[in-house]
Amino acid sequence: MSLSPTAHDRRRIYLMRHGHVDYFRDIPKVGHPRLVPLTDLGREQAMAAGEALAAIPLDRAVCSGLPRTRGTAEWVLKEQRKTNIPVTLREDARLEEIHGSGRGTFPESRKEAAALMQGAFDNASVEGARIGDGGEPFAEAQARASEAIEELLQEPDWTQALVVAHEGINRLLLSWLIGSGLSAVAAFEQDLACINVLDLDLVHSDVQADGPIDHARLRAVNVTPYNYIKAGMHQTTLEHIFGVHE
Repeated sequence: MSLSPTAHDRRRIYLMRHGHVDYFRDIPKVGHPRLVPLTDLGREQAMAAGEALAAIPLDRAVCSGLPRTRGTAEWVLKEQRKTNIPVTLREDARLEEIHGSGRGTFPESRKEAAALMQGAFDNASVEGARIGDGGEPFAEAQARASEAIEELLQEPDWTQALVVAHEGINRLLLSWLIGSGLSAVAAFEQDLACINVLDLDLVHSDVQADGPIDHARLRAVNVTPYNYIKAGMHQTTLEHIFGVHE
Protein backbone atom coordinates (compact mmCIF):
# COMPACT_ATOMS: atom_id res chain seq x y z
CA MET A 1 0.00 0.00 0.00
CA SER A 2 1.23 3.47 -0.86
CA LEU A 3 -0.34 6.45 0.87
CA SER A 4 0.06 10.19 0.46
CA PRO A 5 2.52 11.95 2.83
CA THR A 6 -0.40 13.42 4.78
CA ALA A 7 -2.15 10.08 5.31
CA HIS A 8 0.06 8.79 8.08
CA ASP A 9 1.82 9.62 11.31
CA ARG A 10 5.52 8.94 11.71
CA ARG A 11 6.96 7.19 14.74
CA ARG A 12 10.62 6.57 15.54
CA ILE A 13 11.91 3.54 17.42
CA TYR A 14 15.42 3.30 18.81
CA LEU A 15 15.82 -0.47 18.76
CA MET A 16 18.74 -1.65 20.88
CA ARG A 17 20.44 -4.89 21.71
CA HIS A 18 21.52 -5.43 25.32
CA GLY A 19 25.12 -4.95 26.42
CA HIS A 20 27.79 -7.56 27.07
CA VAL A 21 27.07 -10.59 29.24
CA ASP A 22 29.19 -13.58 30.27
CA TYR A 23 26.99 -16.64 30.48
CA PHE A 24 29.74 -19.01 31.53
CA ARG A 25 30.92 -16.80 34.36
CA ASP A 26 27.49 -15.85 35.68
CA ILE A 27 25.20 -18.85 35.16
CA PRO A 28 26.74 -20.63 38.19
CA LYS A 29 25.96 -17.50 40.24
CA VAL A 30 22.39 -16.85 39.10
CA GLY A 31 21.35 -20.40 38.26
CA HIS A 32 19.83 -19.84 34.82
CA PRO A 33 20.93 -18.30 31.49
CA ARG A 34 17.82 -16.11 31.45
CA LEU A 35 18.98 -14.39 34.64
CA VAL A 36 22.50 -13.34 33.66
CA PRO A 37 23.16 -9.61 34.25
CA LEU A 38 25.32 -7.17 32.33
CA THR A 39 29.05 -7.35 32.92
CA ASP A 40 31.08 -4.23 33.71
CA LEU A 41 31.79 -4.01 29.99
CA GLY A 42 28.09 -4.32 29.23
CA ARG A 43 27.27 -1.47 31.60
CA GLU A 44 29.93 0.71 29.94
CA GLN A 45 28.40 -0.05 26.54
CA ALA A 46 24.91 0.78 27.79
CA MET A 47 26.15 4.03 29.34
CA ALA A 48 27.69 5.02 26.00
CA ALA A 49 24.37 4.37 24.29
CA GLY A 50 22.63 6.41 26.97
CA GLU A 51 24.97 9.33 26.41
CA ALA A 52 24.34 9.14 22.66
CA LEU A 53 20.58 9.22 23.21
CA ALA A 54 20.57 11.67 26.12
CA ALA A 55 19.22 14.59 24.10
CA ILE A 56 16.46 12.50 22.48
CA PRO A 57 13.14 12.97 24.30
CA LEU A 58 11.71 9.47 24.62
CA ASP A 59 7.99 8.93 25.10
CA ARG A 60 8.06 5.15 25.62
CA ALA A 61 10.61 2.62 26.88
CA VAL A 62 10.15 -1.14 26.52
CA CYS A 63 12.44 -4.09 27.17
CA SER A 64 12.05 -7.87 27.08
CA GLY A 65 12.15 -8.04 30.87
CA LEU A 66 15.26 -10.22 31.11
CA PRO A 67 17.96 -8.70 33.34
CA ARG A 68 20.32 -7.97 30.46
CA THR A 69 17.76 -5.89 28.55
CA ARG A 70 16.32 -4.25 31.66
CA GLY A 71 19.81 -3.31 32.83
CA THR A 72 20.69 -1.84 29.43
CA ALA A 73 17.48 0.16 29.26
CA GLU A 74 17.91 1.46 32.80
CA TRP A 75 21.37 2.83 32.00
CA VAL A 76 19.99 4.56 28.91
CA LEU A 77 17.11 6.06 30.88
CA LYS A 78 19.48 7.20 33.61
CA GLU A 79 21.08 9.52 31.06
CA GLN A 80 17.61 10.62 29.93
CA ARG A 81 16.79 11.89 33.40
CA LYS A 82 19.54 14.49 33.12
CA THR A 83 17.90 16.30 30.22
CA ASN A 84 14.36 15.00 29.69
CA ILE A 85 11.26 13.99 31.59
CA PRO A 86 11.86 10.33 32.50
CA VAL A 87 9.58 7.62 31.13
CA THR A 88 8.56 4.44 32.89
CA LEU A 89 10.30 1.31 31.65
CA ARG A 90 7.92 -1.53 30.96
CA GLU A 91 8.42 -5.16 29.99
CA ASP A 92 7.06 -7.20 27.09
CA ALA A 93 7.99 -10.89 27.17
CA ARG A 94 7.25 -11.19 23.45
CA LEU A 95 10.58 -9.44 22.91
CA GLU A 96 12.55 -12.15 24.72
CA GLU A 97 15.32 -13.83 22.74
CA ILE A 98 14.52 -16.73 20.42
CA HIS A 99 13.88 -19.68 22.71
CA GLY A 100 16.47 -22.42 22.47
CA SER A 101 16.03 -26.12 23.06
CA GLY A 102 14.10 -26.63 26.28
CA ARG A 103 14.42 -22.91 27.25
CA GLY A 104 16.38 -24.07 30.31
CA THR A 105 19.42 -25.79 28.90
CA PHE A 106 22.67 -24.15 27.91
CA PRO A 107 25.87 -25.48 26.31
CA GLU A 108 28.44 -26.67 28.82
CA SER A 109 31.40 -24.84 27.28
CA ARG A 110 32.21 -21.81 25.17
CA LYS A 111 33.43 -24.13 22.43
CA GLU A 112 30.13 -26.04 22.39
CA ALA A 113 28.14 -22.78 22.38
CA ALA A 114 30.21 -21.34 19.54
CA ALA A 115 29.70 -24.52 17.50
CA LEU A 116 25.95 -24.45 18.11
CA MET A 117 25.61 -20.80 17.09
CA GLN A 118 27.95 -20.92 14.08
CA GLY A 119 25.83 -19.80 11.14
CA ALA A 120 22.72 -20.02 13.33
CA PHE A 121 20.80 -17.48 11.24
CA ASP A 122 21.98 -18.55 7.78
CA ASN A 123 18.97 -20.75 7.02
CA ALA A 124 16.34 -18.77 8.92
CA SER A 125 14.07 -18.54 5.87
CA VAL A 126 13.85 -22.33 5.44
CA GLU A 127 10.43 -23.57 6.53
CA GLY A 128 10.50 -24.72 10.14
CA ALA A 129 14.06 -23.46 10.72
CA ARG A 130 15.16 -23.02 14.33
CA ILE A 131 18.32 -22.87 16.46
CA GLY A 132 19.22 -26.37 17.62
CA ASP A 133 16.92 -29.33 18.15
CA GLY A 134 13.66 -28.45 19.82
CA GLY A 135 14.19 -24.70 19.69
CA GLU A 136 11.56 -22.13 18.78
CA PRO A 137 10.98 -21.75 15.02
CA PHE A 138 12.26 -18.44 13.68
CA ALA A 139 8.86 -17.75 12.14
CA GLU A 140 7.12 -18.05 15.52
CA ALA A 141 9.65 -15.81 17.24
CA GLN A 142 9.28 -13.22 14.48
CA ALA A 143 5.49 -13.32 14.77
CA ARG A 144 5.45 -12.66 18.52
CA ALA A 145 8.08 -9.91 18.35
CA SER A 146 6.44 -8.13 15.41
CA GLU A 147 3.09 -8.35 17.21
CA ALA A 148 4.65 -6.52 20.17
CA ILE A 149 5.94 -3.76 17.88
CA GLU A 150 2.62 -3.42 16.06
CA GLU A 151 0.78 -3.05 19.35
CA LEU A 152 3.27 -0.43 20.50
CA LEU A 153 2.70 1.51 17.27
CA GLN A 154 -1.05 1.47 17.83
CA GLU A 155 -0.71 3.20 21.19
CA PRO A 156 -1.61 6.89 21.02
CA ASP A 157 0.36 9.97 21.95
CA TRP A 158 3.97 9.09 21.36
CA THR A 159 6.60 9.93 18.79
CA GLN A 160 9.88 8.32 19.91
CA ALA A 161 10.38 5.04 21.75
CA LEU A 162 13.26 2.99 23.11
CA VAL A 163 12.99 -0.77 22.64
CA VAL A 164 15.72 -2.98 24.11
CA ALA A 165 15.75 -6.59 22.98
CA HIS A 166 18.19 -9.26 21.80
CA GLU A 167 20.36 -10.09 18.80
CA GLY A 168 18.11 -12.75 17.31
CA ILE A 169 14.90 -10.82 17.92
CA ASN A 170 16.38 -7.64 16.46
CA ARG A 171 17.48 -9.52 13.34
CA LEU A 172 13.99 -10.92 12.95
CA LEU A 173 12.38 -7.50 13.41
CA LEU A 174 14.69 -5.76 10.96
CA SER A 175 14.09 -8.39 8.29
CA TRP A 176 10.33 -8.14 8.88
CA LEU A 177 10.31 -4.34 8.74
CA ILE A 178 11.99 -4.19 5.33
CA GLY A 179 9.44 -6.64 3.97
CA SER A 180 11.87 -9.53 3.58
CA GLY A 181 10.15 -11.98 5.88
CA LEU A 182 12.97 -14.17 7.20
CA SER A 183 15.25 -13.96 4.18
CA ALA A 184 17.39 -11.04 5.43
CA VAL A 185 17.89 -12.24 9.01
CA ALA A 186 21.47 -13.40 8.48
CA ALA A 187 22.53 -10.02 7.04
CA PHE A 188 21.76 -7.92 10.11
CA GLU A 189 24.70 -8.16 12.50
CA GLN A 190 23.71 -6.77 15.90
CA ASP A 191 26.69 -5.80 18.02
CA LEU A 192 26.40 -5.51 21.77
CA ALA A 193 24.42 -2.46 22.94
CA CYS A 194 23.95 -1.35 19.34
CA ILE A 195 21.28 1.14 18.30
CA ASN A 196 19.05 0.84 15.22
CA VAL A 197 17.02 3.90 14.21
CA LEU A 198 13.69 3.02 12.63
CA ASP A 199 11.22 5.52 11.17
CA LEU A 200 7.77 4.00 10.73
CA ASP A 201 4.94 5.69 8.85
CA LEU A 202 1.58 4.57 10.18
CA VAL A 203 -1.51 3.83 8.15
CA HIS A 204 -4.16 6.50 8.59
CA SER A 205 -7.04 5.45 10.82
CA ASP A 206 -9.61 5.60 8.02
CA VAL A 207 -7.58 3.44 5.60
CA GLN A 208 -8.05 -0.32 5.44
CA ALA A 209 -4.73 -2.16 5.75
CA ASP A 210 -3.24 -5.44 6.95
CA GLY A 211 -1.28 -3.76 9.74
CA PRO A 212 -0.43 -0.39 11.26
CA ILE A 213 2.73 0.22 9.20
CA ASP A 214 2.53 1.89 5.81
CA HIS A 215 6.26 2.32 5.28
CA ALA A 216 9.42 1.53 7.23
CA ARG A 217 12.77 3.26 6.87
CA LEU A 218 15.99 2.06 8.48
CA ARG A 219 17.73 5.34 9.26
CA ALA A 220 20.65 3.68 11.02
CA VAL A 221 21.56 0.05 11.71
CA ASN A 222 23.93 -1.48 14.29
CA VAL A 223 25.40 1.79 15.56
CA THR A 224 27.77 1.28 18.51
CA PRO A 225 28.39 4.58 20.35
CA TYR A 226 31.29 3.08 22.32
CA ASN A 227 33.07 2.45 18.99
CA TYR A 228 31.35 4.24 16.14
CA ILE A 229 33.71 3.07 13.38
CA LYS A 230 34.04 -0.44 14.89
CA ALA A 231 37.81 -0.29 15.01
CA GLY A 232 39.13 -3.75 15.84
CA MET A 233 35.64 -5.27 15.91
CA HIS A 234 36.23 -8.07 13.43
CA GLN A 235 34.50 -10.88 15.31
CA THR A 236 30.79 -11.42 15.27
CA THR A 237 29.22 -10.78 18.64
CA LEU A 238 28.52 -14.50 19.06
CA GLU A 239 32.19 -15.21 18.49
CA HIS A 240 33.03 -12.53 21.03
CA ILE A 241 30.64 -13.74 23.73
CA PHE A 242 31.27 -17.45 23.30
CA GLY A 243 34.87 -17.48 22.13
CA VAL A 244 36.69 -14.79 24.10
CA HIS A 245 37.14 -14.57 27.87
CA GLU A 246 37.03 -11.13 29.50
